Amino acid sequence: MTLARWQQDSKGLHRTFEFQDFASAWAFMNRVAAVAEKLDHHPDWTNSWNRVSITLISHDVARVTERDIEMAGMIDEIVDDVAGGAPK
Repeated sequence: MTLARWQQDSKGLHRTFEFQDFASAWAFMNRVAAVAEKLDHHPDWTNSWNRVSITLISHDVARVTERDIEMAGMIDEIVDDVAGGAPK
């Protein structure tokens, strides 16, 4: 899986998303939250108006694992579906 839009460092996989407005950002977060619950793998994230920043890391092993890569791919699919999404 190619995660060209994600950055990786020792603290995990990172990506910031920018949306048309707060409602679009919140809709995106709701969809990601549903996936996170299903996978029992929760992102570290922040939201400020139309921006959502996400970090994925497997805290139990303190590194990026296949679970993080899988979730990043799912998040990429979600953002492509959210109206007003203009990912950075």
